[in-house]
Amino acid sequence: MKFRARAATWTNRPLFDFHMIVGLVVLIVAFGLLMVLSSSSVESYVLSGTSYARFWPQCMFAAIGLVLFVAVVRIPTEVMRKYSPWLLIFCLILLVLVLIPGIGSEQMGARSWFVIAGISFQPSELAKLALAIWSAATVASFLNARLDVNRALPVIGGTTLLVLILVVLEKDLGTTITIGIIFMSVLWFGLFRLRTFVMLTVGSGVAFLVLALTAGYRSDRIKAYLNPDLDPQGLNFQSTQAKYALANGGIFGRGLGQSDAKWSYLPQAHNDFIFAVIGEELGLIGALIVVALFAAVLVVGLRIAKRSTDPFLKVMTATATTLIVMQAFINIAYVVGLIPVTGLQLPLISAGGTSMITTLLMFGLIAHAAFREPEAVASLESSSRGWVPFVFGKPRFGDAKKPKKAPQRRVRERPQQPQQRRGEPGRRAPAQARKREPQPDPRRRAQPDRRRSVRGDGGDDRQYRGGRTRPRRAS
Repeated sequence: MKFRARAATWTNRPLFDFHMIVGLVVLIVAFGLLMVLSSSSVESYVLSGTSYARFWPQCMFAAIGLVLFVAVVRIPTEVMRKYSPWLLIFCLILLVLVLIPGIGSEQMGARSWFVIAGISFQPSELAKLALAIWSAATVASFLNARLDVNRALPVIGGTTLLVLILVVLEKDLGTTITIGIIFMSVLWFGLFRLRTFVMLTVGSGVAFLVLALTAGYRSDRIKAYLNPDLDPQGLNFQSTQAKYALANGGIFGRGLGQSDAKWSYLPQAHNDFIFAVIGEELGLIGALIVVALFAAVLVVGLRIAKRSTDPFLKVMTATATTLIVMQAFINIAYVVGLIPVTGLQLPLISAGGTSMITTLLMFGLIAHAAFREPEAVASLESSSRGWVPFVFGKPRFGDAKKPKKAPQRRVRERPQQPQQRRGEPGRRAPAQARKREPQPDPRRRAQPDRRRSVRGDGGDDRQYRGGRTRPRRAS
């Protein structure tokens, strides 16, 4: 009981959630950079003569993402809500432009990249962020106006379908899955009808199967999953090598930097299948640490969403948390062979500049809501010391109202009477301040000398004297 009480006191401190989410971000980013260096060192040396060819760009993208993380926390909530439609429109324009030959670039079978000055940029990653913010703002506008939130379904569903069509035309299966996760998260946390949620979930699953079986590159992944021994040197080569790497790791691993899979045995060892390298070098213990980190992100993120007083922050935080954690678990699931390969990266750990920056922006949305919890706002307004106000400033809401504080009961104090000194004559209160004691009604007072006789039902005479009843003495 004492441990639970201390734990409750510790977790209920102001800014606890904010410190937790910032700490998790720093841990995962540092771990991811270390594993990118280990998993890409051989390939980087072969291509450029140095083992740091992929590590330094990843560090640069992590630094840019952390700066944007701080910027998202400092942005006023109302500004984010106000400009979310324009951000979504900008992303839709980019999704259209990337499909035009000569503007968009095709890599790994998907036309979903812009290449500017040798740096690749994937607009569909930014579209996920914009769709999550805009959907949360739309749901919050209906909830704040006390309207039926189910009336927002055509608007949100139509916009999501438009984004989904553009992503499907890019032949990007992984982003298609994440768009579906965002849509279903908004329906669930936006308190839409359960029947609507179930029907759309079933419909989305059927649509995903149809998409997976229609195109050749997607159907090959389904065939490879259903028949693991079909083509170990072709369709199942990546999955087979990933399982070999996990088996070689055992419980404690072979040691950091001692992986055999990264010696060109496992394609995309630094990207989609980096979890296999983690399992080989750090063993089952290291793999479970990664799972525990993302499980902690899920718990802390949903706790922040629950404690948020603004519907916009609540839906946005829950959606961002669900997207990050589901993407991580899908990546881990297809690496170990539980589901077909989807191409989703391990957030903040897999190599990739666009994915790193976008994921840090998603974490910035979660930290933005944690920074504006009522307890955190009260703590930061009362004290401006420490590194948190220095780096992130104080919570700003723009034109939105601040969270309401709990009303305090006002206690009426009695006026103090002046003390009477010894030997000093007593002071009488003024006539208006003196309270007169109510005088008793003379008609209701007991009359001790008055006696009267009453004959009862049994024929006995009784006397009433002084308000009491007693039998009459026999004469």
